[in-house]
Amino acid sequence: MPKRDYYEVLGLDRAATDEDIKKAYRKLALKYHPDRNPNDKNAEESFKEATEAYEVLRDPSRRARYDQFGPDGLRGTQFGFDFGTFDLGEALRAFMRDFGDPLGGAFGDLFGGSRERASERAGSDLRVKVSLSLEEIARGAERKIKLRRLVACKTCGGLGAKKGTSLKTCAACHGTGEIRRVQRSFLGQIVNVSVCGQCRGEGRIISEPCNECGGQGRIAGEETVLVKIPAGISSNNYIPIRGKGNDGHRGASSGTLLVYIEEEEHPVFERRGDDILCDVPISFSLAALGGKIEVPTLDGPTNLAIPAGTQSQKVFTLRNRGLGRLDGRGKGDLLVRVTVWV
Repeated sequence: MPKRDYYEVLGLDRAATDEDIKKAYRKLALKYHPDRNPNDKNAEESFKEATEAYEVLRDPSRRARYDQFGPDGLRGTQFGFDFGTFDLGEALRAFMRDFGDPLGGAFGDLFGGSRERASERAGSDLRVKVSLSLEEIARGAERKIKLRRLVACKTCGGLGAKKGTSLKTCAACHGTGEIRRVQRSFLGQIVNVSVCGQCRGEGRIISEPCNECGGQGRIAGEETVLVKIPAGISSNNYIPIRGKGNDGHRGASSGTLLVYIEEEEHPVFERRGDDILCDVPISFSLAALGGKIEVPTLDGPTNLAIPAGTQSQKVFTLRNRGLGRLDGRGKGDLLVRVTVWV
């Protein structure tokens, strides 16, 4: 199903200022926040949708690409996540990054412990580096990456409890994972929320840990992941693959695999964005009288006509002989710079 326009999601027009974007998102985020709408999937989806729109429009580079190319301009870029798989954990982290506790801390019961517990138990991200030749960058590539990561324990299903046993509700917090203390002040009632020390915020206690994972719900494992790399990618761009980082503690959300790109130096071509440049020497007589020469391209040699009277350092452009563009719209050019040898 096609995504709604990000401006429409936030109720804004395309001339909206940064402050307009921030205010509109904050209003929607408070309305649909999971802590205010427990077990409401529709509210959760609206919260994620609003946060995804905010993450694009708050950043000038992302917003410019979105305004020019739409959602296609954001796929597979260096912007930090794949906008087709934006999850709740990312949305919560983005919200807390810019707004923290929007009610000033006095109402921590609305925006406190559940996210803190989730971030502590979530699986960590993994980072790998992939080297690509210029030819692979021009066309796109695939890589199989063998990972060592923490995976859910199959013996206990990731719960950490011995097979045949069950988890008990924590008596201290009654399954909430939080201890709430209410104090009165001249400003009114203040609620302080802290993580339960008995269950460490999980709300449940394991009476008999799993023998395989020791109650952690995860063990060391190996996995081979196929990574599809789009044409036109650059060094220091990265591709996020959700759920392929370390699995979380006792069923918590998994981290992200971040595949960083490293571009190998090419012996012939110099990259200039989506264009590539090569230097070709020609004789004085060819420059003076004109003729044809053979020049290299990423697809093999081709002929180039040199007009009479060509000056040294003249640059000729061969259209669509460069790198595939990251947004999938055509290719860059091959720039041939001729040097006259006297």
